[in-house]
Amino acid sequence: MATLLRKIGLIRLHDRDTEDPKHHQGSLKGTKGNQKNNANKHCQTANETNILSTPETKARKLDQLGKDKPTGKDKQGKDAKEKQQTGGGGSKATSASSITPLAPHRPHCTQVRTRRLMKELQEIRRLGDNFITVELVEDNLYDWNVKLHQVDKDSALWQDMKETSTEFILLNVTFPDNFPFSPPFMRVLTPRLENGYVLDGGAICMELLTPRGWSSAYTVEAVMRQFAASLVKGQGRICRKAGKSKKAFSRKEAEATFKSLVKTHEKYGWVSPPVSDG
Repeated sequence: MATLLRKIGLIRLHDRDTEDPKHHQGSLKGTKGNQKNNANKHCQTANETNILSTPETKARKLDQLGKDKPTGKDKQGKDAKEKQQTGGGGSKATSASSITPLAPHRPHCTQVRTRRLMKELQEIRRLGDNFITVELVEDNLYDWNVKLHQVDKDSALWQDMKETSTEFILLNVTFPDNFPFSPPFMRVLTPRLENGYVLDGGAICMELLTPRGWSSAYTVEAVMRQFAASLVKGQGRICRKAGKSKKAFSRKEAEATFKSLVKTHEKYGWVSPPVSDG
């Protein structure tokens, strides 16, 4: 038995001693090769990291970022759009805040005008002296035909009315939307008058009928009394000239004359203007 064991041990020693030494070297090389490959892979990764950090790569990154960012023109266009959407900036907002308030709404003005004229119409109809009478033109509350029945009985005009059997002086009065805050437009229809501050087309030269001279406190009755006094003061007479006396006044001519006289008086005041200005 001992002899058998020694033989087995000798055989194992012989096999180990007779083993090819290149086999050990190959295995060692394989191990070292694996380690070298792993090292190479690590170096490649490190080299790639180093390459990405080179100036060329940085330049590429900057170029990419530059493409993503808007250019100067794009930015200006964007800013302009934003200003348009927001109302154009602070200067426009300041100018908007300095805008004068708008005039009252038309419906409100119409209500004020209607109430005022209804009240005045009722008061005129209550007058007991038959100084004036009013007729609505085609039932229009804002368009009146006013008959002036009386002037100073000591005046030449009153005598003319007697001699020509003229019972009244007929006037047309129209009221603007913003009455009583603006004056009415008033003109003579019949008879055809001369002097007495009655001008071409039947326009009336009275300061209180202008925006500067008007007051919302004036009533139609008060205006008509002032007009009757102006006729006498200006030595108004009924025109009796052949042909001219039958020529009717026109609204268009009256409006043009009134605008002209207002412009003249705004220049010189309500005094007698130079002859060159009419």
